[in-house]
Amino acid sequence: MIDWMPYTEQGVNVPRQTYRSAPLVTSRSANVVDFSDPGRSAAGRAAAGLLAYCRHHEWSGYDPYDALNSRLLRSVGLLRWSVPRLVVTQFLKRCPVNLRGLLGVPQEQNPKGIAVFLAAMVRLHGVGLAGEQDVRALAARLLELRSPKQRWSCWGYNFDWQTRTYLVPRGTPNIVCTTFAANALLDAYDAFGDPAWLDAAQTAGAFLLEGLHITRDGDTLCFSYTPLVASEVHNASLLGAALLARLHAYRPSEDFRSAAMAATRYALKRQRPDGSWPYGEGAKQRWIDSFHTGFNLMALERVRECLGMAECELAIRKGYEFYLDHFFESDGRAKYFHNRTYPIDAHSIAQALVTLTGLAAYDDRSLSVAAKVCEWALGNMRSPDGWFYYQKWRLVDEPHQLHALVPVVDVAGVGVLCQRAEGRSQIVRGQRAEDRDEDGGG
Repeated sequence: MIDWMPYTEQGVNVPRQTYRSAPLVTSRSANVVDFSDPGRSAAGRAAAGLLAYCRHHEWSGYDPYDALNSRLLRSVGLLRWSVPRLVVTQFLKRCPVNLRGLLGVPQEQNPKGIAVFLAAMVRLHGVGLAGEQDVRALAARLLELRSPKQRWSCWGYNFDWQTRTYLVPRGTPNIVCTTFAANALLDAYDAFGDPAWLDAAQTAGAFLLEGLHITRDGDTLCFSYTPLVASEVHNASLLGAALLARLHAYRPSEDFRSAAMAATRYALKRQRPDGSWPYGEGAKQRWIDSFHTGFNLMALERVRECLGMAECELAIRKGYEFYLDHFFESDGRAKYFHNRTYPIDAHSIAQALVTLTGLAAYDDRSLSVAAKVCEWALGNMRSPDGWFYYQKWRLVDEPHQLHALVPVVDVAGVGVLCQRAEGRSQIVRGQRAEDRDEDGGG
């Protein structure tokens, strides 16, 4: 078993399918995104179809880690012990046949999923693919889903999840859900100016400083994933740093600024010479994967922009070169790990679109790679019904469907690519844009 913090792709039920050979990308990549009219591009049409599917399912579905929501397993008492909880969670996550319906796992809205839907909706509104009412409805729902009995605005997953050593109860606030939610509210605030959204995001920043464990190393620090135990997970802590830096830009706070810089420097000190980061500092957290690397890079770019931390730029350049060199096949497949291709994961694909467009000024390859990734995803990961497969694997000949949930970052990723297609000529020309708002999707 692998003790991973859940990286949920929240949303609606999406089958997982094995990989079957795909054609190589051709010059048609240039037409995946029509830079004059994103609504008519392949990405725009895919975004519209996925949006309709998600609306129909009311933004709810399964999660790869939601096994402990099983009514059946709870009724027979199997979930009272840690080992069965861990085994069941990993089995359902990896099983190629979706058994959740049989086990009584309900399809639900996930707070992080609603956050990524909201962030995507703001972007889709910007290119005319969604309305203001969509943004306001999701923002209201996100506020309703805050973790109960907390003095801050903070969010957690809609299921219990078991690690090797401890259980995280449903609704326990964590840094990833909270940063995604707060950033989505800030995106909505930027678009429509509701002060309640800014206020909620500000108290989320206070949660990071007051509600989490903080590991200190000299003048640097690392935020924990949850309030339950101290941990050193790079993407989680950097997401916290980026949120605090962004909040400081709205309402200057020395506490937020200094903590953001200290958390950033903690990660900078632990970047490897080749530009990569391990997932975390724990002995069993040394793998390197695509979308968490994307989180790290986009978080550093946010800190650089908001706080003017010049030291971030070299780290971004080194990390982004590693990202481009290790996580993409020539045909546009986005790899999950740096040293092997499978599984092909929709979260990696969607975060690739966010990262490649957000950091396009750093490398001339960015937009051409983004177009190839988008074309490959549309041709190989998208169902005719509009949703996207959660993962594809090589070792099974026939497709097996796991009704995991749609990686909602696909909405965000496609939405970002559409947004970049309209009015983002600075990036096309290789210049930095002033208004990047892509803190990941996860």
